[in-house]
Formats: sequence, structure tokens, C-alpha cells
Amino acid sequence: MARSTLLRWAVQSLGPTMMLRRSARAGELGPRLSVDRSLWDDPFPSYDAVRAQGDLVRGRVIHATASHAVASEVLRSPVFRVGVDSESLPPLARRMIRIASDTRYPGPAEPPSMLAVDPPQHTRYRRLVSKVFTARAVAAREPRVEAIADELLDRMAGKRSVDLVEDFAAPLPVRIIAEILGVPPSMHEQMLAWGNAAAVTLDPMLSYRSFRGAAIALREMHGWLDAHLRSVRRDPGDDLLSKLATLEDEGEHLDDVELRATALLVTGAGFETTVNLIGNGVAALLANPSQLEVLRAQPSYWENATDEVLRYDSPVQVTVRHAAEETLVAGHAVPRGQFVTLLLGGANRDPAVFADPHVFDVRRENAREHLGFSAGIHYCLGASLARLEGSVALRKLFDRFPDLAVEGQPVRRPLRVLRGFERFPVRLRQPALTA
Repeated sequence: MARSTLLRWAVQSLGPTMMLRRSARAGELGPRLSVDRSLWDDPFPSYDAVRAQGDLVRGRVIHATASHAVASEVLRSPVFRVGVDSESLPPLARRMIRIASDTRYPGPAEPPSMLAVDPPQHTRYRRLVSKVFTARAVAAREPRVEAIADELLDRMAGKRSVDLVEDFAAPLPVRIIAEILGVPPSMHEQMLAWGNAAAVTLDPMLSYRSFRGAAIALREMHGWLDAHLRSVRRDPGDDLLSKLATLEDEGEHLDDVELRATALLVTGAGFETTVNLIGNGVAALLANPSQLEVLRAQPSYWENATDEVLRYDSPVQVTVRHAAEETLVAGHAVPRGQFVTLLLGGANRDPAVFADPHVFDVRRENAREHLGFSAGIHYCLGASLARLEGSVALRKLFDRFPDLAVEGQPVRRPLRVLRGFERFPVRLRQPALTA
């Protein structure tokens, strides 16, 4: 395992990192954003600088855009793919891609995950999963989201201060994901560990230690899911994974590998988006108390506020697409095989779309035009669930603890693609006055 894991890390993380560093040293700002950790805590001035260079900035290895219009065009274009057209690559690159693939224990960003496949394979997966993961099914979970949020807040109530991530932002989505997958309560803590590991693999620039830890966790989770799928087929429950495992639609169904990939996607992407949304939302509201006062006076804005958090401080900052054929983007010729980095965090602060884009405004009329959930055929299947969890969590948190305040120094996760907090110490109430 160690040798194969090392090879996969070299192809998936080390090789791309070295190429991006070379481009960064040549003065390209897009690649520098990927490799210069000093820019990660506050990438937004760099996004503005990329946008100032043009709507599509050409690079030796990868093009970049912080333009909302260009990013939206690429995300919706059938020419741009999430998967790599190996025929457009040289033989050595094709061989490296084969080495990097782990067909036995794929992560949430590897085939056959919906994040990593294109039509017609993606069309089939999306159609089948959408039969079960419906808007009605998500809406029906609102009472459980509220109940779990209340339970977690009750546990916090006896404390003066807590780590917001550990005590609230992380366990809430993990509990919901566990119910979606039919995971028993005894496995919830393990699911949290696996959720963290699976989510990390969505970020390509990992140290070998992080990559290896994630690989071990993914093997463990695949093994558990194998047994769990056998169990739900024998005795299906009301959970969504049971329904998906027993679904037959015009003679089509998902096999075990596809079901495990779907479960990993729900665990990794679903967990990461929501935990980051909650943390980023708390940070934005505490930094903008006037906006919190708006929400207290007009609670009907909580849903819009959640979309404003997704725009202002997107849980997913970057995605990449690959041109399957020569094409034009915003009047620019893009050759076949070209990679394009879409700086979603920058597109979501594009002044051409959002007035005063660096201002956090919970009443922003077009907040929902953000690209935080992607766009086109890869628009996040769990977007409505993330919105529901985020709005319920933020509203209930500030209702229960109106004096909530940062206590100490929040620490962001050391990741580039995913933006959120690793630790977020908060004080729940004002200290008692003494005579």
C-alpha cells in the first residue's frame, strides 16, 4: 500500500504543486494563489488583481479567471469537463493518470463520483440519485435539522466558552449525513473522522502525511460501506441510501462501487460545505454586527443571509475544468487539453455582478447569483440541504447566544480549495459583573 500511495500522491499532489510553483516563480498570479500560503487567509485582494489582468488570464500551464461571467460560461459549457481527456495528453501524462487512479478505494473527487465524471456517465448517476435525493426529501429533514441543532445548543448551554467547530458546526452536518446514509448512532464519531478525511481529498495540494492518512481512512470507509450496503439490501430502512441501494429505474441501478462513491461524496462534500458555511457565517456576522441586528429585527432574511455567506466567503473557493476540444471563451481561443482554474471566491465578488462586492449585506437582492455551489450539470446536488442546515444553524445559534463573541484566535484549515475553520473558539455569554 505504501508504495502505491506514494505514487498516487506524487501524481495527484506533488507533480501539480511543482508545476504551479514554477509558474508562480515566473510571475503568474493564478498559480501563486495556489502555492503561496500567505495569501490563503485573505485571498480576495489577489482575486481582484487577477480580474484586473483580464477576464481570462493565460498561463503556461493553466489559465485562470476571477470573472463571474467567464466562470459561469465555463461551468455551463459542454466543452469543459471535470474529467481529463487522456487522448489530448502526451503518453507520459496518460500513464501518470492511470497510476493516480485507485479503482478499488476512490475518493469523493475520483471516478465514479459525480464530481469527477462527465456525460453520459454523469447523466445516468445524476438521474438515478435525483430520484431519491429530491427537494421534498430535503425539506422533510428540516424538523430533524432543527432538533439536532437544539440538542447541540443545549449541550453547549452549560459552558462559558466552546470551540464552535468541534461542538456545533461539525457534528450538525455529520449527524444529518449519518441519518441520510442510515448510519447507527454508535458510528457517528467514526463518521466525523471519516468525513474530515474524505473532505481533505477534495483539496489537491496535500502533504504526503495528509494524503496517506486520507487514503487509510478511505479504505476503512469503503470496507464499512461494503458491509453496510449488504445490510441495507437485506433489511432496507427509510434512509436515502437504502432507497438508492434498492432503486431500479427502467432496468438501471447503481452498483456497489457507484453506491460507495455516492456515499463518499455525500460524506465528504456534504460535510465540508456545511461546516465551512456555518463557521464562515459566524465569522462574517460577528465582524459585521450591524448585519446581525438586521437579522434580529427581520428574521425573514436568514435564508438570504445564508446565500450572502456563500457569496462573500465561499466554502469552496476554486474548481478546475479541462477543455475537451478547442473552443472560445469570452472571445479568447482555448486549445484542446487546456486547464482553466475558476476562482469561485473571486467570481462571487465580481463588481460587474455584485455592487460593493466586499461588503457583507444580508439584504443583498442578488446574493443567490453566487457560484458557491458551481453551475451547470455539476451544480451541487446537496445545495438545498446545505442552505437549510446553514440557515437553521446560524439562526438558532445567535438566538440562543445573543452575546456570542470570538474568544482567542480562530484558525483556518490549511487548505486552498476548501475555505473554513479548523478551530473557532467562542464565548457564549458576557462574563458576570463583580462588585
